[in-house]
Parts: sequence; structure tokens; C-alpha cells
Amino acid sequence: MAMRKVRELGDDILRKTCKPVKVMTPRTLALIEDMFETMYETNGCGLAASQVGVLKRIVVIDVDGENQYVLINPEILETRDSQTGYEGCLSVPGKRGIVTRPNYVKVKALDETMKEYVLEGTELLARAICHECDHLDGKIYVDLVEGELEDVEADEEE
Repeated sequence: MAMRKVRELGDDILRKTCKPVKVMTPRTLALIEDMFETMYETNGCGLAASQVGVLKRIVVIDVDGENQYVLINPEILETRDSQTGYEGCLSVPGKRGIVTRPNYVKVKALDETMKEYVLEGTELLARAICHECDHLDGKIYVDLVEGELEDVEADEEE
């Protein structure tokens, strides 16, 4: 496993659409491992492949330190209700903003064995799924911020 460089706002790759993964390769498995390591080392709870410079439709998420999710070629099937709260991003360090997202999300994806599964999430998991899936389509949470971005105090960063 290796720590990868997280691309930051202004890097053109963050605005590009990622390509579907057609087959699992050792290189793609290594990418997924690297993404988890990078996410944990930078204190994130989700990371999209584009954030580490790879235009593949891969997302990793762990919002509670106990459940790791790999979403390959994710497709959001259903959303409902809403939640409004602070959101940040490893690609926009030191900033946060108020964003409204669905409070419930149902997503279909492939796992690292390329087996299809459905994941349902609420609250922070729902927010993370939406946030990371947006990255795969070149969207960044700053596009959705209600009001202005705020500076995050160093001791508050997640």
C-alpha cells in the first residue's frame, strides 16, 4: 500500500468525468488499497479515484472506522428526505461549507471482486455516498455550498 497525493481544487482532473471499471486487475486492487490508506492518513471518511489522479469510477468510504465500503461504478438508485450541514473535502483543505444532501441514499455498485451489491445509507453515510459519487462526475461540494466557504480551525478538521 502507498499513500497517494490528493489533488486539490484547481487541478483540472477533479472536473473530469471518470470512466467505468470493466475488469478488476491487480493494479486496480492496489489503487483501492492505496485509496483507503490515503483516506485514513488524511483523516477523511471518503475518497474518489479522481482525487488521487485516476479517472476510474471507484469510491472508498468509511464513516465510522468500522465499515469499509468499496463502490465501483456506483449508481444512485434512490434518495429521499434531506439533511443540511457542514461538509468538507480532502481536495479543498482547510475549508467547509453548508450543503443540503439527501438523508437516505440507496446505491448499486460493484465491490472489489466485481460482485454487484446494494448499499443503503442514512445521515453521514448518505452524505458521503453523494459527495464521493459527485466526484466521479467532476462535481465538487463547493458547487453546492449555501453561502460562503468557511475556514476550518486546525483542531476541527476531520
